[in-house]
Amino acid sequence: MSERVFTVEGMTCDHCVQAVTREVSAIPGVTAASVDLAAKQLTVSGDVAESAIADAVAEAGYTLVS
Repeated sequence: MSERVFTVEGMTCDHCVQAVTREVSAIPGVTAASVDLAAKQLTVSGDVAESAIADAVAEAGYTLVS
């Protein structure tokens, strides 16, 4: 299992945090997902492809930077 940190653009409120967390947490292989709104960072634990994370973030309406 690995932990990776990504920057997410477009988040401005707690609703944004909830949307991103919900979508990313639903990916098979993700064991934990948390968002730091102030830093605009998403931390993901688990074995999952970055493309799947990017797709989930996009589904929530935001953009994964890295």
